[in-house]
Amino acid sequence: MLAVDALNFAYPDDPAHVVRDLSFTLGQGEIVSLLGPSGCGKSTVLRLVAGLLNAQSGSVTWPHGQKHLAFVFQDAALMPWATVEDNILLPLSLKGDQDHELALQLLETVGLKGYGDRFPHKLSGGQRMRVSIARALVAKPELLLLDEPFAALDEILRFQMNEMLLKLRRKQGWAAIFVTHSVYEAAYLSDRVFVMKNGRLSGEVKPKLDRSRPSFDQRSSKEFSVAVSEISKLLETRR
Repeated sequence: MLAVDALNFAYPDDPAHVVRDLSFTLGQGEIVSLLGPSGCGKSTVLRLVAGLLNAQSGSVTWPHGQKHLAFVFQDAALMPWATVEDNILLPLSLKGDQDHELALQLLETVGLKGYGDRFPHKLSGGQRMRVSIARALVAKPELLLLDEPFAALDEILRFQMNEMLLKLRRKQGWAAIFVTHSVYEAAYLSDRVFVMKNGRLSGEVKPKLDRSRPSFDQRSSKEFSVAVSEISKLLETRR
């Protein structure tokens, strides 16, 4: 559904943060992760795919037509003066639409049934992130761009959010590009993991987890350990 070809980008005021000759593809319903150290260009790639930045050279193409996409950031960025339901409905409200039934369905989907009339300051960090994801899904995107959405959460909650994300993907069928610093998160969530260094792709790992098995069995499997090991080796490789 998406092809990134030979992208090159540099910020005029910060030439150290660049993307160099970067190419990859994304299939329908696929989750790929971008993993690497801070400043390697992961978030910049998301913005190039979204069209928020223009590359100096290279291309982002949609072989079967431009797909509707949504962005989820590390900060939930909810409107503090608005209820949870109104925050979720924001993308539709901007178009003059108010689908309250859809908002209620999404609240139930992300495990927040009955929270629609609450305000963000009454929610935990994990709950706010669930609202942010529901807001991204309200416009029914075909591609989610997720920029370290779970980085500020504790490990237990992070696992729960990973499970929720996979459940939503199975139910709704969207594809995703997921930026993370966590080797374990990338190995568990992804169909493919792209390791980045200095603006380039250092390599690709394809975790071969059996998604029909319970999550604990997947995380304790040989396949998961192999994927973590391969990703770690790529991170250690100098390039």
